[in-house]
Amino acid sequence: MSVSERAVAVSSTVGGRAHPTAAHFDVVNPATGEVFATAPDASVADVDAAVRAAAEAYPSWRSDARTRREVLNAASDALLAALDEIVPILTAEQGKPLAESAREVRTMALFFRYYADMELPREVLRDDESAYVQLVRRPLGPVAVIAPWNFPLTLAGAKVAPALSAGNTVVLKPSPFTPLSSLKVGEVLREVMPAGVLNVISGGSEAGAAMTTHPLIRKISFTGSIATGKAIAAAAAADLKRTTLELGGNDPVIVLEDADPVRVAEGVFPRAFSNTGQVCVAPKRVYAHESLRPALVEALAELARKAKVGDGSLAGTELGPVNNRPQLERVAELVDDAVRHGATVAAGGKAIDGRGYFYQPTILTDLGDGVRIVDEEQFGPALPVIGYRDLDDAVARANATHFGLGSSVWGEDVERAAAVAERLEAGMTWVNTHTASSLDEPFAGVKWSGIGVESGRWGLKGFTEFHLIHQAR
Repeated sequence: MSVSERAVAVSSTVGGRAHPTAAHFDVVNPATGEVFATAPDASVADVDAAVRAAAEAYPSWRSDARTRREVLNAASDALLAALDEIVPILTAEQGKPLAESAREVRTMALFFRYYADMELPREVLRDDESAYVQLVRRPLGPVAVIAPWNFPLTLAGAKVAPALSAGNTVVLKPSPFTPLSSLKVGEVLREVMPAGVLNVISGGSEAGAAMTTHPLIRKISFTGSIATGKAIAAAAAADLKRTTLELGGNDPVIVLEDADPVRVAEGVFPRAFSNTGQVCVAPKRVYAHESLRPALVEALAELARKAKVGDGSLAGTELGPVNNRPQLERVAELVDDAVRHGATVAAGGKAIDGRGYFYQPTILTDLGDGVRIVDEEQFGPALPVIGYRDLDDAVARANATHFGLGSSVWGEDVERAAAVAERLEAGMTWVNTHTASSLDEPFAGVKWSGIGVESGRWGLKGFTEFHLIHQAR
């Protein structure tokens, strides 16, 4: 498929076959702001066909662990073989640099490989003269996976791979802002997946609602906004469907007075502005001790001024565009609101003139809690730095939020920093780094930032239910 001119996207994959739909919707390249392709807009009937294909494939898929292992490994190989086909599609629809798109494809392939051979052994709870008691993990059935636009393949892989490994079948729907790369993945995996095991459809809220309310779907795994997560939870409750909801974050960073401001800036900036700030677990607000706040702000501002912003398809680009116009407008609105409330713009502060959804990497200071860009999740290339004098106050302010995804503490005295980390209310807290993770570690939020766990063996267990088998003797 050409990504340089308007084209019709690949069809949805349902039941192992191409599944064209009557309706299509436009896909915009965020680097140009122009429509460059269309994607199938799944109807309620299309969703029903996908779910029923998954339900039909489920009995044989769940019963054959050997085939599951072989297929997941083959899927990993197929994705890597198709990397050069998928990467430009992802960059064209999402905006990120080509190297980051390639990393996404490799990460998705890695998830399939990682979960291919992971087992959930039976647990023996009792073995004596009276009884033999086992706890068995078994799959749930057809699963609905809804992936976001910031990492459409990485986050889909984190859900689809363990779901399939556990013996479930899957219907995957990507965000309507980034449908093409997932549809391409469906096309690639069509050659290695048994019919109906993985079904990929694209569409908007109508398709999403049809998935979450379908009576044959037994679990919903979603990554996205808190508002949509709440709506999905309410829809799932009517049928008591299981859910994993990985929602928004407003990660605080606490910089202690003994920290080196240059080192902190060099550690925080690439994590806060990775993917143009469109990362749920990125640093979103920095609480810096007043003794080093000016130096930290200047160090961050210098990095922001040097960052190369541009079309992700061009060599040398470090930060691509914001993915879509509504998100660009939100970032601009939050920065403008902060300035109206007295914030100082140390770097950036406005959209970049020209085509596409580009915004300058922005550092703000001289502001505090109660300003929207501090209290809300900006999800874009703007970072507020807030001063504090009392550490207890900084911790209290960091915790005074409905969010609870990630957080970090930075300081030269690592033991002291770790003690502060213990006090933060988040699913994950790092010391002298942020967003560090591996496939073997759980990924989860607390409060409104999520329900359930992804990654590692916890992610696999999340797609199972337990069955206690008690044999009397």
